[in-house]
Amino acid sequence: MANGRAYRLPQRPVAVLCLDGLDPAYLNVAFADGDLPAISACRDQGFLEAAEAAMPTFTNPNNVSIATGSPPSVHGVSGNYYLDRETGKEVMVTGEELLTAPTVFAALAHAGLTVAVVTAKDKLRVALSHGLPPGSVSVSAERSGTASLETNGLTDIPTLVGRPQPDQYSADLSLFVLDLGLQLLQSLTPPSLMYLSLSDYVQHLHAPDAPEARDFLRQIDRRIGQLVADGCLVAATADHGMSDMAWPDGTPRVAYLGDALDAALGAGVARVICPITDPFVRHHGAMGGFVRVHLPDVARDAARSVLEESEAVSLVLTREEACTRFEMPPGPEGDLAVVAAPGWALGSRSNEHDLSALAGARLRSHGGLAERMVPFLLSAPLTTAWRDAHPNLRNFDILDAALNGVAE
Repeated sequence: MANGRAYRLPQRPVAVLCLDGLDPAYLNVAFADGDLPAISACRDQGFLEAAEAAMPTFTNPNNVSIATGSPPSVHGVSGNYYLDRETGKEVMVTGEELLTAPTVFAALAHAGLTVAVVTAKDKLRVALSHGLPPGSVSVSAERSGTASLETNGLTDIPTLVGRPQPDQYSADLSLFVLDLGLQLLQSLTPPSLMYLSLSDYVQHLHAPDAPEARDFLRQIDRRIGQLVADGCLVAATADHGMSDMAWPDGTPRVAYLGDALDAALGAGVARVICPITDPFVRHHGAMGGFVRVHLPDVARDAARSVLEESEAVSLVLTREEACTRFEMPPGPEGDLAVVAAPGWALGSRSNEHDLSALAGARLRSHGGLAERMVPFLLSAPLTTAWRDAHPNLRNFDILDAALNGVAE
């Protein structure tokens, strides 16, 4: 039992994949050309539909939602970066500090299962491993070269996988995660449940029809096929989709809300927080489809009017409205929550963002409603009873589907 859901113990190994940034468009392009035999087999013999990700559509809140089987209002994590109201300081989330709910992984491990958490990014590893018993496998590809038995339950990982620790800005960061999962299945004590969380590096750089994206997805497909061949039930979803946020000439299509509010309200009256900000900022320049605005009560209505007039904005909500509509915790929320219009990125002030790391690439990012739909894939069919009980799929239903919804 975890967060109001009871989970059956698996009868065979289960691999749950978070395919970071895998917008359904990537699968649609590949399916149209007959690519992805393993994923196509899962679709045809198992289950594939679209599901809603948690808002905001960022990596941290959605991975934690999947791990806890619950929305951010339950587990407390709603972004990578927030303003601490008590101290007035901006804080980057680097671990489990905001987590207010137990993970399904910990519950299963304490029930006697062998659980392994393998992530691309170490910031996620720390949060997702919360509550796991000592000695559990908890590894990130990002820091695989320095893993220890005490901290990670595993050491000498590059030797096990057969190649060095990958660069954090590479497709191999994700493939390394999958290859380590495959190696763990061949160990003397294979995990009963693995959570394999990838990086969205490729999707930030490449559109669904780009050769690099096509090749990356083919490599993921081969590894999914091997997981199935090795006897795993594979369940896969994503933390968010991905949108092009550039003008036709390739320049970023950005609205700097801090600059607009400074002009309307006076310099420094509003503080605009971009919760997509994380140590991997080169992906997106700390800009995406959702921002939070902190400001005095007397300025709230005026600020809302300014923001609602912007063509870059599709929705402006008060803290209370946002928490109710999107199931978010009130603590990190601003006085106003702002969701971008499709195809737009939102930033704070132009002098606070460095887009030079894009090096001419089109800005592709996420965070808003336009990136909410994600794949929901299983390698075996779901029972009619489970599907009927979940008419509106959420990505954080994936563990429930894998453990409770598949007819074995």
